[in-house]
Amino acid sequence: MHLQEVEVAERIILSWGLNVEFAPNLFNDDHHYLAGTDEQRLNDFQGMLDNEEINAIICARGGYGTTRIVDHLSFAKFQRNPKWIVGFSDVTALHLKLFQLGIESLHGTMPILFSKQDSASSIESLKQILFGMGTSVKAEPNKNNKPGQSTSLVLGGNLSLVVDSLGTSTEPDLDAKILIVEEIDEYFYKIDRMFTQLKRAGKLDRLAGLVVGHMTDLKDTEPGFGETMEEIILNKVKQFNYPVAFNFPIGHENPNLAWSHGSVMTLSIGEHGSLLQSDASS
Repeated sequence: MHLQEVEVAERIILSWGLNVEFAPNLFNDDHHYLAGTDEQRLNDFQGMLDNEEINAIICARGGYGTTRIVDHLSFAKFQRNPKWIVGFSDVTALHLKLFQLGIESLHGTMPILFSKQDSASSIESLKQILFGMGTSVKAEPNKNNKPGQSTSLVLGGNLSLVVDSLGTSTEPDLDAKILIVEEIDEYFYKIDRMFTQLKRAGKLDRLAGLVVGHMTDLKDTEPGFGETMEEIILNKVKQFNYPVAFNFPIGHENPNLAWSHGSVMTLSIGEHGSLLQSDASS
């Protein structure tokens, strides 16, 4: 992470009337791949969790490394004084941890992406939810959708991170929940493998709904896998009656509209498109 990559985001967040404080090791290169060693990143994040003067922690980027520290974080002070934690992709591991604690968090764009030319709607949706303006995420019709409506808690994020949580301390209870998934740069057979694992683990059996966001830059093998992304997913849930919606503007491309992980939302899927909207009572 380099300073110039987050300067644009800093200016935008300051324009919202907020103050910005960088984590001490944000630009650290002590670890070749990560933003500092596990100990440095753990200390930074713990300090921000415990600091009552910080009202939101916006993760600068995704990548890898959250699962290496999530089990070592203490949320005792944070639970007494919760704050928004924002991000997507690898940050899914934090969202799942917070869901276990009964605390909402924000799945949305991150500072490293603020300078992208097509990021305006993603940034604006994050601003709106940060300032309590609610959430409404619309998707265009898709012939593969399974129509219906449900209202429930929403959770999920990056498909790989959801699957990675199985058998760990942050494995989510998905019964009667609306599961949201997105992915990037994976092979079709690996998408099939991950959904097969979710099914074998019983995680798809009793959902209230399934929302599929951006499936970005998927790759195929030679010979090809022989099923589209939609077919892969529908084959895993075809015996279930809950609604399923594709091409939601959530994930690793713009627009990546923000939503509150762990909140109650209503999913409505019809012939004119799909809508995921904050529940008035949440």
